[in-house]
Amino acid sequence: MTEDERWMQEAIRQAEMAEAIGEVPIGAVIVRNGEIVGTGFNRRETGLDPTAHAEMVAIREASEKLQAWRLLRCTLYVTLEPCPMCAGAILQSRVERVVYGAPDPKAGCAGTLMDLLQDTRFNHVSPWTSGVLHESCAALLTNFFRRLRSRK
Repeated sequence: MTEDERWMQEAIRQAEMAEAIGEVPIGAVIVRNGEIVGTGFNRRETGLDPTAHAEMVAIREASEKLQAWRLLRCTLYVTLEPCPMCAGAILQSRVERVVYGAPDPKAGCAGTLMDLLQDTRFNHVSPWTSGVLHESCAALLTNFFRRLRSRK
């Protein structure tokens, strides 16, 4: 198992926590020097907060833990490609690198719809790696929405 796969497994665990409370199963972890400094899972429904995406929650937690808004030398692992809002927060917080599992054809801003993370017009760029544990990450979402549709 690679280092990226190891940390993506942790992001998947976060996504499973979201699913357990009825949220869309998306999870994120932020790692610095081999240690998790922030975790998050989707909390939009339970928190009635449109900004409570997994990445945003993890960024807030990491910033608090590190007592810094700049998340230097940090890698963010997330099960679904970041949306425009999360990509903006990643750039603003200076996350060094992003690793995601499944692409997001509707809102992906790390290569799918656009690539905000590597747009050199911004004062920071965050290289990204996609497809890490893709099948597991995609299955979480596919199965969640399949179950949701069958209930309706």
